Amino acid sequence: MPRLSTQPITEATGQAAQLFTAIKSAAGMVPNAYANMGMLSPVALESVLHLDGALRKSSLSAKEIEAVKLAVSEKAGCDYCLAAHSLMGKKAGLDNQAILGARHGQATGDDKLDLLTEFARNLVGTRGTVAAALVERVRAVYSDAQIVDTLLAVSAITLTNLFNRVNDTVVDFPPAA
Repeated sequence: MPRLSTQPITEATGQAAQLFTAIKSAAGMVPNAYANMGMLSPVALESVLHLDGALRKSSLSAKEIEAVKLAVSEKAGCDYCLAAHSLMGKKAGLDNQAILGARHGQATGDDKLDLLTEFARNLVGTRGTVAAALVERVRAVYSDAQIVDTLLAVSAITLTNLFNRVNDTVVDFPPAA
């Protein structure tokens, strides 16, 4: 049960209504996380959508973005984001082993992706104080631009993780395994 005030999206007006119309047109539905956030703060929802739009134009592949979001959501304990990004990860080409590996730091058979999720987990686990040796390992495989784009992915998912944890958003995706 959500902890913050919620209203049906049919009651949305102004910017929130416009955002919900666009989301429903693109995705076929307005996920609870977006509905709850948008009803309370259309500015916050618009920011999330813009961050995700920027990520789609970034130097990271969709698989890499979803793997990072899964790694960070696991660290945050966000059931909502784990469910949503497990589904989105599959759509981006991650198989079940890659999804679980990204979440739990297990080998997936893709050493490059494993390194990226190790970096993301370490980044949030150390509040950004990543050991120089890990940064150098990542730089041997990923460009500096990709490292910065990874920080963007971590920032984007952290906002939704925090919102869903504070709100206790009702999960409207199949639960993560």
